[in-house]
Amino acid sequence: MSNLRLNLIAAACNNMGIGVNGTLPWTIRKDMKFFNVMSTGNPPEGKQNVAIMGKKTWFSIPPKFRPLKNRINVVLSRSLQEKPEGSQYLFDSLESAIEHLSKPEMQKEIHEVWIVGGQSVYKVSMESPLCHRIYLTKVFADIECDTFFPEIDMERFHLVSDPAINGETQEENGLKFQFLIYERKL
Repeated sequence: MSNLRLNLIAAACNNMGIGVNGTLPWTIRKDMKFFNVMSTGNPPEGKQNVAIMGKKTWFSIPPKFRPLKNRINVVLSRSLQEKPEGSQYLFDSLESAIEHLSKPEMQKEIHEVWIVGGQSVYKVSMESPLCHRIYLTKVFADIECDTFFPEIDMERFHLVSDPAINGETQEENGLKFQFLIYERKL
């Protein structure tokens, strides 16, 4: 069993939509900043966080922002034969990625592991016993989406607070949103 812990990070609207036509359905700069601060973190010297994502998520990131800076970028795909340009690793499953990232030589380089999308990668990650926390930006709006965040099993996760994160409802571009943290129950 790996000693890695998975943190998921996403933003979802009222119907748990996270995307439409391969893009984010809203622009909330505070949420993008939150995503970058959390998934980059402040690792000890010589270490970096890992950002694991599916192929569609990788290609939905505008090229000028790929790879995600100051993170080890891991792409999951069953169809790609070569890692996308700019990414560090390509694996055919989350299990394969975890197996590789759990190797002692990789553990020396890794601080935290962040799951950054999309829908199927979130689902398999939430089902993993390694899933520790879900950082969800709840967007209080009804927005048409074609990609959705999986239902959070409240038998396995509960809401927690973190003094470093503003859990109050905020507003930007006419959209109200809130940073929520769900943690796996022990």
